[in-house]
Amino acid sequence: MGRGPVARALAAAWSDGSGGEVRTVDELPPQGAQDVLAGADVVVLVGHTGDMVPTGTRGARERQKAIVAHTQRTLSAARAVGARQLVAISSATVHGAWPDRPRILDGDAVAAFDEASRGGLVGDLLAMEAVLERGARRSRPGITILRPAALAGGGVDTFVSRHFEAPRLLTVRGAARQWQFVHVEDLAAAARFAVQHRLLGPLTVGATDVLGPEQVERAAGMRRIELAATTAFGTAERLHKVGVLPSPAAELAFVVYPWTVASDGLLAAGWTPRWSSAQCLDALLEGVQGRLAVAGRRLGSRDAAAIGAAGAAVAFVGTAAVWRQARARRGR
Repeated sequence: MGRGPVARALAAAWSDGSGGEVRTVDELPPQGAQDVLAGADVVVLVGHTGDMVPTGTRGARERQKAIVAHTQRTLSAARAVGARQLVAISSATVHGAWPDRPRILDGDAVAAFDEASRGGLVGDLLAMEAVLERGARRSRPGITILRPAALAGGGVDTFVSRHFEAPRLLTVRGAARQWQFVHVEDLAAAARFAVQHRLLGPLTVGATDVLGPEQVERAAGMRRIELAATTAFGTAERLHKVGVLPSPAAELAFVVYPWTVASDGLLAAGWTPRWSSAQCLDALLEGVQGRLAVAGRRLGSRDAAAIGAAGAAVAFVGTAAVWRQARARRGR
């Protein structure tokens, strides 16, 4: 249940004829949700869609209120029709990212985020997970929460993929960013594996290899630009306030600091990803080819020309030209 690249990959994984009837629904209606799910044995709820656009179309409070209501509606309807398992697609971003962050295990607690950091994807996913955490206290349906690493393939559009659309790869001084990905096909396979093996609770999902920054730079054919953390996050905050940066500035952490996952529960049960992080990166780079984004904002040809004229000196956090244009628009 859901939209975007992740939902499409899930539908494809279950549509091989071996798992019974598959029904896809964008969203359960406020009335008649139980009728829509009638006969369902397993319900999959896509919180992390792999699509950046819907996140920015409504205010955070309004959006998260709707997410809570939809998650409650889904859980209640799944329980009413007797579904045995509900699988929710979240993200390992709920665990946070920071310099020298240790590998994330399934049982690790979610990070503590301040209010300003909860205005984007992380806040949306925490809102969904809070409802499911309460629902897990009851015996049925069993609840599984998948928390994948950075997504690749299938046309994903996230703040990580847009990081590779920038003129340069942003790095933060004194921090070594290790990169791990998971292909949407492997995420979908992990969801099906969790159902087949009745795996419940939170499960991290990622490729088994991790790429160093030099490997990523070589594969991407991009040069890095290094900034002090205060400069990077301060500029990101200013760009977010004037509407250039679509996500909260705190989400910059997920492209400059590590948040690799162990996939310990899935691997112990016998799940094996088909795609390596290196292969995922190739798929991601192929998907963003020909695009240009600065500060996570995708640019058209006219914007690209302006960026080029200004020198494109800063990768993710923008350029002086973009900043002046944003201030001018705000002052109109």
